[in-house]
Amino acid sequence: MTHPAARLAGVTKHFGATVALGGVDFEVGRGEVHAIVGENGAGKSTLIRILGGVYQPDRGEILIDGRPCRFASPRDAIAAGIVTIPQELRLVPALSIAENIALGDLPVRKFCPLAVIDRAQMRADARAVLAELDFDPDPERPVATLGFAERQLVAIAKALRRRCRIFILDEPTAALEKHEIERLFAVLARMKGQGTAIVYISHRLDEVVAIADRCTVLRDGRVVATSRRGAFSVNDLVQAMTGRAEANIGSAALTPGDVRLEETGQRTDAIRLRANEVVGLAGLLGSGIDRVLQRLFGLDAAGGVLRIDGQPKRLAQPIDAIRAGIGMVPGERRLGLVMNLSVRDNILLPSLDRLARSGTLNRSAGDRLVSGLMDLLDIRPRNPLLRAGALSGGNQQKVILAKWLAREVGILLLDEPTQGVDVAAKAQIHALIRDFAGRGGAVLVGSSDLAELTRVCDSILALHQGRITGRFGRAEGFDEQRLHAAIGG
Repeated sequence: MTHPAARLAGVTKHFGATVALGGVDFEVGRGEVHAIVGENGAGKSTLIRILGGVYQPDRGEILIDGRPCRFASPRDAIAAGIVTIPQELRLVPALSIAENIALGDLPVRKFCPLAVIDRAQMRADARAVLAELDFDPDPERPVATLGFAERQLVAIAKALRRRCRIFILDEPTAALEKHEIERLFAVLARMKGQGTAIVYISHRLDEVVAIADRCTVLRDGRVVATSRRGAFSVNDLVQAMTGRAEANIGSAALTPGDVRLEETGQRTDAIRLRANEVVGLAGLLGSGIDRVLQRLFGLDAAGGVLRIDGQPKRLAQPIDAIRAGIGMVPGERRLGLVMNLSVRDNILLPSLDRLARSGTLNRSAGDRLVSGLMDLLDIRPRNPLLRAGALSGGNQQKVILAKWLAREVGILLLDEPTQGVDVAAKAQIHALIRDFAGRGGAVLVGSSDLAELTRVCDSILALHQGRITGRFGRAEGFDEQRLHAAIGG
């Protein structure tokens, strides 16, 4: 009898009174891609953290090749051949690309009685595995200097270097562009052909339909459907996840108002934002989108002078931007949240000066504000005292957005605002963005998803190597062929 590579039988996990998983059965076979989908908070991350040794189940068992196993730590799971790429990339920023890829399995040369790190071999290994992803950086480059999408490729390369039997990917394509995604899928196809079992989690349901041999849908911590390739479509998955068909929320036309933000000086990537307008930034990896957003939030002291509502402002640090009415949702959630603080404290953090009276915090007003925003954004679970790090990725994203709504900023900078967010929450966030602009706000959205930009934006700026190469408006229709050409320079 052939056993599945991994099987979870009747797995249950509680966090206090919250049931994260309730008697879940799941398995993945050798040479199979088994996808897991569900709304934010459905239990996907908890399931793979149990399989990866981060959490231990309250009940149920884990079987690897038919043998019961109990993982006390991620080290035990790795020893069993299970490698996980989580949404929160586990890289050491101060180390080089090559060092991060080799970390935990350093190549050594033995000189009796000593052993030294073989740095030449380490660099060669890094180049070889990165070449599989069509990524060719200097292996000695510090990871701290890379953008998020580049760090994601390094994390994937690190996992590929290990000889794993079970490969778990949690939102691996969230910040990748089409070319990198296609390269990753080719690597996964090769691993699948070699007998590797692959567990794939993504909110990009079209990817799931294209790549998965089987798909399991979780809802509220329980399995509601498991289907084989050809027996499910995107709409089938949406209905199983939410109990309803995918919403098709359009973007009502807005009439741009007065200029709210304008960069002065002769910049090739200067930005101007108007009230009642959502502007998109589209570009390939390394185009400079992240630098534009960081500059406008005071993270680049050499960014120059801006005009905010007609008044000159120099944004030397983020506090200057916040005081000027600018909020930013970064591409990495750990940069937008204090994970050890509660949801409530994270939402109120930028607004403490407004909630203070004679040096005393108005807690009741803060509690009402937090409760209203958690309802508005459907942040789950509805526990404002829960630590932000305990939330699913999509709910963490909503908390970051909530803190700027609490602050009542007039300008929003959004870097991949729906990264790792389920289909229902994505439509909700798009509607919130349009509503924010409709009430006089100005929004700048950077996204690797052109379909998202054409859906939510009034105009799109194409960025190539730090300069704007094209401007496209909704009124004229978004010509995707011209947009792609402008992005490519």
